[in-house]
Amino acid sequence: MTASIVIGTDANGAPVPMDMEELLATRLLVQGNSGSGKSYLLRRMLEESARMVQQVVVDPEGDFVTLAEPFGHIVIDGAEHDGREIERLAAKVRERRASVVLTLDGLELEAQMRCAAQFIAALFDAPREHWYPALVVVDEAQMFAPAAAGDVSDEIRRMSLAAMTNLMCRGRKRGLAGVIATQRLAKLAKNVAAEASNFLMGRTFLDIDMARAADLLGMERRQAEQIRDLERGRFLALGPAICRRPIAVKIGAVQTSARTGTHRLIPLPDAPAEAAEDFLAVEPEPREPDLPLAPPPPKPVDSSVRLDRAEDEGDTAALAEKEVADAPREPASAAPERETIIRAVLRDMAAEEDCTYRPIPALYQDFCVRCRMQRLPDAGLDMLAFRRRFAVAVAGGDGLDDPQWPAVLRLAEGVPDDLLAPFLLLARTAIAGEPCPDDAALARIYGTRSAGRIRRLLDYLEKSGLIVVRTDFGGRRSVAIPELGLTTAPAEG
Repeated sequence: MTASIVIGTDANGAPVPMDMEELLATRLLVQGNSGSGKSYLLRRMLEESARMVQQVVVDPEGDFVTLAEPFGHIVIDGAEHDGREIERLAAKVRERRASVVLTLDGLELEAQMRCAAQFIAALFDAPREHWYPALVVVDEAQMFAPAAAGDVSDEIRRMSLAAMTNLMCRGRKRGLAGVIATQRLAKLAKNVAAEASNFLMGRTFLDIDMARAADLLGMERRQAEQIRDLERGRFLALGPAICRRPIAVKIGAVQTSARTGTHRLIPLPDAPAEAAEDFLAVEPEPREPDLPLAPPPPKPVDSSVRLDRAEDEGDTAALAEKEVADAPREPASAAPERETIIRAVLRDMAAEEDCTYRPIPALYQDFCVRCRMQRLPDAGLDMLAFRRRFAVAVAGGDGLDDPQWPAVLRLAEGVPDDLLAPFLLLARTAIAGEPCPDDAALARIYGTRSAGRIRRLLDYLEKSGLIVVRTDFGGRRSVAIPELGLTTAPAEG
């Protein structure tokens, strides 16, 4: 079997081969402005060598997912996985020699850089017995190996740059051949670009990119001017895997296409002017009926009240419990009716806005008063029992008819009182298979307006072994309760 593929033809129509074994040892840099045909060139190379060598494509725009059906590439959507899963997938890719496309188009720039960095680093860190030859193609490489600081944090930039540097500088000994494509050579880190020995230079107009291209090709600036005159789909090729002297190459045809729109002009739809005017006319919106003004929202609870909670708890609790103790006892036959009243009162209290921001002793006293108003002088709950019953009600679990709920309540016996409501909300959501509650919902049920406190709450529950938090690169959080085998759906973006 030959180790060469044909990437296109020269000016005389003769085929221009690319030695894949030589490419694996010397790496490749593809450069050209937007619209010069870089992605087309990469697609041609990937299609021609698909049956010859393992391929790993880091695809920030989702252009190469169309390779999956005809060539069997596995598509990995970075937005659907978290960091640990991405690293495990990369390890499996090296072990099983599978060709994959890591698509990152569903992520923001910083998440793209983190995901790609962890994936490439895991490829690089594979055990020695999995060092099989593989092409690692990185499109828009200037995003992952920037020459200077940009809009992302320094931590992310260093992580991504380190992964790209390892790929290009040290990847050869591990069987990884870097193929990087960029539309702005001046924005690509020099130590990454300098490791390539093969070059395919497409149409470039900016002087700063022209100067970098001339330096890499070892050409005088005047000779490099021919790069400006290249047509779309034509590249100036140089390197041991292609040819020893610069040669203009017209890239050959491809079998697949990107999901992006066409660059060709297409006829406008035929529609009479009257129809266009009707389409563009803005219909008057129906006027909504006047509604009475809503009552003003309750004033927010002063946070200083919460600071006094511990001091006030003794006096208020003693008063409330004394009232309960002094109340006459009802006969045992009234127990079912009493439970019905307690549930109704707790449900009404939990439905009130900002109820979780009130001190527990004040809530307990309010509960006792409401029970007496329902002709229930003794609810049979001290303040500690009330606090846990109230947490169940706030979480929406009071009276929940599900066979898994009793197991949740048994597990919750070891949860601290102040964390019980958020834990039960997560459990109820997991039972229903609903999206994970966001920070705002957890903050409300916990009685705080601090997002940082919610993060510490989740961290505490996770360290306690009660939950496992998973956040994918799309920022969607899901929470699992491993002891019960329950998992929430990912939070909606």
